Amino acid sequence: MLTLAFDTSGLHGSVALLDGPRVIAERTLPTDRRSAQTLAPAIAELLASQGLTAQQIHLVATTIGPGSFTGLRVGITTAKTFAYAAGAEVIGISTLEAIAHRVQIGQLAPQVARTGLQLEIHAILDAQRKELFLARFTLTCSTRDESNLLPLTRLTDDHIISADDWLASLTSGTIVAGAALDRLQARLPPEVIIDPHSRQPSAAIIGQLAHRDYQSGRRDNLWKLAPLYLRPSYAEEKAK
Repeated sequence: MLTLAFDTSGLHGSVALLDGPRVIAERTLPTDRRSAQTLAPAIAELLASQGLTAQQIHLVATTIGPGSFTGLRVGITTAKTFAYAAGAEVIGISTLEAIAHRVQIGQLAPQVARTGLQLEIHAILDAQRKELFLARFTLTCSTRDESNLLPLTRLTDDHIISADDWLASLTSGTIVAGAALDRLQARLPPEVIIDPHSRQPSAAIIGQLAHRDYQSGRRDNLWKLAPLYLRPSYAEEKAK
């Protein structure tokens, strides 16, 4: 089953092609132009490089948020349009879940070994206004499943929390990942484990998560798929 997956939730977007859980190819989107300009050409180039047509894609996967309002709209609109034209299924993936699954446990092994068997992973993105988008997961072992994904259990929904409250809640051994670390790393307690490889979501991981969910029976409604903003935009707030 061929899956086309992409992420436009932030500055560093990507697009990937997978056969089942196996990644065939992945491309990083240019950062000097908006995803509205770069996503469609990247998809076309990726398919052409593998000698594929849109009609051969069975599943389309994209991040649905949280993230950039404009970027999420671009990704979701593209996913729905492509899936409709190709007759493919569509699945939306949490940006924070995709970030959490990028954690490289093997490269953190010396630090992880000191924390015990059960670990928490916090995926964070900058929500502006001194707030964060946060999702918490627990990891009980480092063995990946048949989709090459870490066995994570979600502890919380994606939500907004003040940066100060989040920092105060951190406990020893917590693994933290996500782009918000760029501005918060200096304030982290020394006993927190930082994963330097998991700042951004990856289209390859998004495709693997979507394949896993598809195999478990999940199907998203093409017409109802919508961004997960978690808060209204400034314009929407001012209009109230």
